[in-house]
Amino acid sequence: MLRPHRRHPLFVFFVLHRVSGLLLALFLPVHFTVLSLAVTDRAALDGFLALTDNALVKLAEMGLVFLLSVHFLGGLRLLALEFLPWRDWQKTLAAAAAAVSAFVALGFLLSAGV
Repeated sequence: MLRPHRRHPLFVFFVLHRVSGLLLALFLPVHFTVLSLAVTDRAALDGFLALTDNALVKLAEMGLVFLLSVHFLGGLRLLALEFLPWRDWQKTLAAAAAAVSAFVALGFLLSAGV
């Protein structure tokens, strides 16, 4: 049985914001490890950067850009909920935010040359 608040259309965006934050937090140690290679081991960094030419890695980067966009726009939605009066059209804005996130990620993928 779904609780009444979980049947609300914006609950999906609440879950997306939380999941994207969690996945981005899991990505950070990998990101910092690769950044440390730039200072400590130039050859290992070059090897890692050669790996990023793989189409699967570019697809994963698209997913990362999508997560960043979803999390950013979800945070803006939360700020709007906190500081602005609630209106029915905000559901439409939440759906538009999801669409913008998808377009940003797709644009990144197309610019990556996959």
